[in-house]
Amino acid sequence: MTRTTPDLLASLQAELTAIRRDIHRHPETAFEEQRTSQIVAEKLESWGIEVHRGLATTGVVGTLKGNRPGQKTIGLRADMDALHLQEKNTFDHASVIPNKMHACGHDGHTTMLLGAAKHLAASPDFGGTVHFIFQPAEEGVGGARVMIEEGLFDRFDCDAVYGMHNMPGFPKGHFAIRSGPMLAASDSWEVIFKGTGGHGALPYRGTDPTFPAGQFIVAIQGIIGRNVPPTQAAVLSVGHLAAGSAGSPNVIPSDVVVAGTSRSFTPEVRDLLERRLGEMARSLAQASGCEAQYKYVRRYPPLINSVEQTTLAVEAAALTVGRDKVEPNTPPVTGAEDFAFMLEKKPGAYIMIGNGGSEEGGCHNVHTPLYDFNDEILTTGAAYWVNLVQVELADAKA
Repeated sequence: MTRTTPDLLASLQAELTAIRRDIHRHPETAFEEQRTSQIVAEKLESWGIEVHRGLATTGVVGTLKGNRPGQKTIGLRADMDALHLQEKNTFDHASVIPNKMHACGHDGHTTMLLGAAKHLAASPDFGGTVHFIFQPAEEGVGGARVMIEEGLFDRFDCDAVYGMHNMPGFPKGHFAIRSGPMLAASDSWEVIFKGTGGHGALPYRGTDPTFPAGQFIVAIQGIIGRNVPPTQAAVLSVGHLAAGSAGSPNVIPSDVVVAGTSRSFTPEVRDLLERRLGEMARSLAQASGCEAQYKYVRRYPPLINSVEQTTLAVEAAALTVGRDKVEPNTPPVTGAEDFAFMLEKKPGAYIMIGNGGSEEGGCHNVHTPLYDFNDEILTTGAAYWVNLVQVELADAKA
């Protein structure tokens, strides 16, 4: 079986770069990826790949059957959506849409999978079937969950499913993965501390919700330090505060809103965070003569890689760039990804590809206005997908 290296896909570099930069220039956010999905569908169809549209509004699935005998089916997934963010880059392919930007590299993810699809369609030397899954609305909205609810795996059953994401600050074209929990569960929470408010000069005549709110912001770190086992990892961060008016600082507000995010890797720690946040909010409010309204919303589950599929992904990455450029036991990351919903339904693995460090360019972090996907890794990512198909469906070996 032929090993596919990035050099073997060099003839695709200019085309993939043009596609990626065109998508970057025209970012579309959750469930609005009409132009992007049209590009994807037209490209797949032009390469002779069967195309299905409409799941989760703008989702696209391309299906390719190999020319060798085989019944196994795998899914390869890329996300398509952008973020609500004003780009500050000044290069020619910067966003032309105000307050929308491909600041997480989904333009690159989509393009890498398109590159693999084109190569495989030209030479489908494998047994079984590949579904190329182009997913909308990864950024905080859960497009993967919606695709599943609308029948993704009922219509396109997969024995395994795989995903990939770029990693700024990690060496260009290197890969990192681990079996088991790799990305965290992402939940949101909100507490509204309610009192009477009053005159800032006469706080004893009312109840002041700013006092328990301030204590709460400090105290919740005790949940991490004293309730979460030291062998586990978890994060509690406050991301929103709202109270009173800057125009009337002598008024004690009647309501204080404190909201944030929690991250965890196991069901036990996730349950603990939800319970202890509520207990702490209510007890601190009661001690100050106030009330606390508490809401906890479970958003994305932890992303857990299957052992077998992680091994296959490591093999495919080694075929692509060599074993010395593959980290098979990278530490877990407290970021989150809605590909976790797919891994709840099917065995699979999610891998990181290096976007480059500061000495290579591409050093700006994701979700920042100066980020850009590194076009030099487009053929590397495409080659990884091709090798993964060979490993899964044609028994290639490094």
